[in-house]
Amino acid sequence: MKSFEEMTKEELLKEKESLEQAYRDYQKRGLSLNMARGKPANNQLDLANPMMDALTSESDFSCADGDVRNYGVLAGITEAREFFAEILQCDKDEVILGGSASLTLMYDTISRSYTHGVLGETPWCKQDKLKFLCPVPGYDRHFAITEHFGIEMINIPLTEDGPDMDMVEKYVNNDPAVKGIWCVPKYANPTGVTYSDETVKRFAALKPAAKDFRIFWDNAYCEHHLYPEQDQLLSIMDECKKNHTEDMVYIFASTSKMSMAGSGISAMALSKRNREDVLKQMGIQMISYDKVNQLRHIRFFKNVEGLRNHMKEHAKILKPKFDLLEKVFDEELKGCGAGQWTTPHGGYFITYTTMDGCAKRVIELCKEAGMVMTGAGAPFPYKKDEHDSTIRIAPSLPPIEELEIASHLFVVCVKLATVEKLIG
Repeated sequence: MKSFEEMTKEELLKEKESLEQAYRDYQKRGLSLNMARGKPANNQLDLANPMMDALTSESDFSCADGDVRNYGVLAGITEAREFFAEILQCDKDEVILGGSASLTLMYDTISRSYTHGVLGETPWCKQDKLKFLCPVPGYDRHFAITEHFGIEMINIPLTEDGPDMDMVEKYVNNDPAVKGIWCVPKYANPTGVTYSDETVKRFAALKPAAKDFRIFWDNAYCEHHLYPEQDQLLSIMDECKKNHTEDMVYIFASTSKMSMAGSGISAMALSKRNREDVLKQMGIQMISYDKVNQLRHIRFFKNVEGLRNHMKEHAKILKPKFDLLEKVFDEELKGCGAGQWTTPHGGYFITYTTMDGCAKRVIELCKEAGMVMTGAGAPFPYKKDEHDSTIRIAPSLPPIEELEIASHLFVVCVKLATVEKLIG
């Protein structure tokens, strides 16, 4: 296909006319499509339905720590901590379990740091300046937390190996106002990048100017593979221990996209010093999270091998959807100069990069034709994409029949926005 940039003005106008007709045809169909957020599809959630029968008699409520129906066991039951320790490559005594969303654990960790400080350091609210590093494109909900607390956010470009570590080291090692960095190290939201071994090692070797600097390591997609050949992520906890920097990292994960998104278990892995400090404060906040649900998950998955077999069933549902988008994009967009896209090995998202100045227009066109997408700019702090070019695509929720319609509509919108931009 001839690139749009190689076309004459007359050719572009003719192409625009054809695209506008195709777009009007979609508008007439009264579509209601959604590729906005990475929600599991109903048939993925159905895979965990047997979990509801995992606890059926009085004897089923017993665990190593006693009866899960009663008070106590703030850090979470032993069996579930062992389960997450294997997933997160750490020790069970470095794990704290939470509720259905790891985002809650992240928010609470920022909040505790803000009001009461980190391991005896001055509370963030009493310090003059607070900064957070934000690899971009990244997860909008991370950025919403730091913005909520008035913390200045600094963009760090995300490469195919992870964040630009030269920039990270420059900020962290020299500026005491830098208190943290958001990371999604495996199948990153939204690019699908997995951090390289060198990147993980450089994180572990950081020498922060601030004693209360922390790496927020959100390993949300650690078990969300699309292919048998899985990306491998080095254990940051192990690397930090080699550098005696284990206090520097907080690791997060959850089963939200493994079992049921509305009733999973979240977990936080951290050094024993950090864990003791966090539990002391959590003990004022609550008695415990839902231990019945923790035990229900363990009875259902049995062990990590059981979880991984379960995730293979998820992949059977998800991979055809990713394959469909890639096929349509290859056939209809490759070589036309309207942008490029990622081909992740796992996770929940594809990132589409348009010609500069086109992302907002693509999202607008999609909306007016009946398709909801994540807002342009969402993968950046303050929702400001300087190039107006990044679009996060979430193909998981729609049935594949709807996804096929959505993919072709998206192509029309991308092409139309690009031609409009070139015509001026």
